[in-house]
Amino acid sequence: VPRTSTLALTNVTVPYAVQIANKGYKEACLGNTALLKGINTLDGYVTFEAVAEAHSLQYADAKELLEKAPALS
Repeated sequence: VPRTSTLALTNVTVPYAVQIANKGYKEACLGNTALLKGINTLDGYVTFEAVAEAHSLQYADAKELLEKAPALS
């Protein structure tokens, strides 16, 4: 079972890693809603509103933060 579950997990996660490697995290996340939804914190903000509220932390929308972020060279 451990080998089978490892293969299944790898088959699901490697395509995301390849997207990030090829496009960079910003473009990969903006182009893939699954990756975008996987962001929990970014630039000092919590990007999951309920978690931010529960812990009295600053919330910001991940997509808005990524769209404002300068391009990496």
